[in-house]
Formats: sequence, C-alpha cells, structure tokens
Amino acid sequence: MDSKPANVHSIAQEELRGISRTVAEIEWLLLILVLLYQVFEGPAPDDRVAISMGLFFYSAFVLIFRYANFYKTESRWKIAIETFGMLLFITWVLWFTGKLASPLINTYLLVIITSALTLGKLTTMLEMALIAACFVLLGENSSFGEVFTLAFVGGLTAQLAPMLLVAYITTMFSADIRYGLNQARLLSETDELTGLYNMRGFSIVVDRLFAQAVRYNRPASMLMIDSDDLKTVNDNNGHEAGNRLLKLVAKCIESELRHTDVLARYGGDEFVVLLPETAADRAIEVAQRILQAVTAAPLEFEGHRIETSVSIGLACYPEDGRSIDAIKARADRAMYHAKEKGRNRVEKFTP
Repeated sequence: MDSKPANVHSIAQEELRGISRTVAEIEWLLLILVLLYQVFEGPAPDDRVAISMGLFFYSAFVLIFRYANFYKTESRWKIAIETFGMLLFITWVLWFTGKLASPLINTYLLVIITSALTLGKLTTMLEMALIAACFVLLGENSSFGEVFTLAFVGGLTAQLAPMLLVAYITTMFSADIRYGLNQARLLSETDELTGLYNMRGFSIVVDRLFAQAVRYNRPASMLMIDSDDLKTVNDNNGHEAGNRLLKLVAKCIESELRHTDVLARYGGDEFVVLLPETAADRAIEVAQRILQAVTAAPLEFEGHRIETSVSIGLACYPEDGRSIDAIKARADRAMYHAKEKGRNRVEKFTP
C-alpha cells in the first residue's frame, strides 16, 4: 500500500495556510483602496455615509471570519466565501461611486485574481458570471428585454473582455506554478530509485505523527530494516541487480503496511518504518510478516534466482525512548543485533 497519504493532509493544509495569508492581504488592500477614495475623491455626503457603512460591515466580516477562529483548518470553501463577500462589498461601493463609471470598477480584478490563484478555473468562471450579473445590475437604463439582445450581450462582453483575459492568464500561471512546486516537492522528498520517501520527506511526516503520539500518550513503533544480501548481489551480479533487489524489498515491505504507516529509504540498503498507534506486540507481528514477504520473493535476474532476506530492529514509544531520535537509534541498534545473531530475523530493542 502507498505510505505517502499520511502526509497529503499536512501538505495541503500548509499550502492553504499560505493561500489564506495572501487572501487576507488582498482583502486589506481592497479596504485601503476604498478608504483612500473616501479621503481624496470626496463623494456626496449621502454616498459617503453608505460607503462608510460598507467599509464598517466588510471590515467586521473580515475580522470575524478570518480572526475569530471559527475554522480550525483552512479550506477552499472558506476562501470561496471570502471572495463572495469581497464581490458583494465591491458592488455596494460601485453603486454609490458612479456604478459602471466608477473609478473603482477595476477592483473586481481583485476578486478574479484571488479566485484564479486559489480556487481554479471552474470557480473563477463562476465568479466571472457573478461579476457579469453585477455589471447588468449596475448598468444604466437596461430593461429586462434589452439584456437578451445581441447588442447588449456584445457590449457586455466587450466590457468584461479584459477581466476574462486576466482570469484566463492567471489560472494558467497558477496551474503551472502549482505543478512546478509539486514536482520540486516530490523530488526533494522522494527517493529516486524506490519512489519512497527519502529521509527529508520521512522527517516531515514523522515529526507531526510522533508529536501526536506524545501529546495524546499513544503508542508508536519504529522498524529499521536492512537488506542482508545487497553487497553480495552487487559484487556477484552488478549494481543493476542490486537496484532491482532494493526495489523488490521496498515493494515487499510496502505490501505489509497500513495506509497510515510511513515507509522511507534510510540510505544504502536500509529502510525505516513508523507504525503509528502500534504497540510492541503488534509491531513484532508486522515485522515478522515483512520478514516472510521478503523471504518468499526471491529476485529473478538474468536467469538467476537470488534468495533475499532482511534483518529488522524494533523500538517502541514510550518504553524505549521519549523522543523520535532515541527511538530511531534504539531500533537501529536492535537491527544490528539481528544481523549479529545470524540475519533474517526480528529483534526488539532491550536495554
């Protein structure tokens, strides 16, 4: 089974937190632009009161929605609601500052850019449809019948064309940037040969999971796994055979793990596994299954059948250590004891 989904939620939340900070800056920029208009343009007294009311309620919306901590985790639904509030506020301000002739008409671009950067093409097109409806609402002397005439639709399209272009370009750039970032993250956290986590990726995931085990006083176990045959295979059959052996061992280990377990290549011929919510007796069962799976899957290479085996060391939280480094060191020590006792065996750490 794939050992990586345990990290997906953490990565997505980190990305959403960064996006959320950007949305907050855009919201405050919008408020500052409208406030500056109030100060320097000097709208009519009645309009000034209406704009001030809009500023007050939108500021309250931003403060309450963003800083009252109603949402424990970030979500794209939350950002979508914020863009809808931004759209309503802009439309309210435009109504009292000249409607379609308002110097603030281009603040709709802030909604489009926010949506394009954070919510994707479909939601951005929905936002564009809402903006088009606002243009109709703000239009002068447009009866219900005129809205469906070819001339009206053509004129509305011409007005919206720059915003449509911005929406398209921004969504394209956003998709390309996100793809590039995901590829860079994948390369930096993944072992090229096996496709498993490297130690950097493993540390990112395990630090969070181990912190949860400590916080809630839950058991966790770590396996250190060493391929017994890699050096011999490399010497007798070449490095290509050694690489295939490592891939085979990785596949055998992965087949015996749960969705929530985390597997990584520790380096060379070693692998490391974190088993969250797993006490020693259960961890020994998992280690024994891995041992049997590797032994039952000999490597076929250029007509040769190469027997495979691993040595596994095991240490557990909290009885074998109170930190991730201590658990890892003691699992590593137990693994070396397994090798000293003849290999192809599981050893639990003992003081």
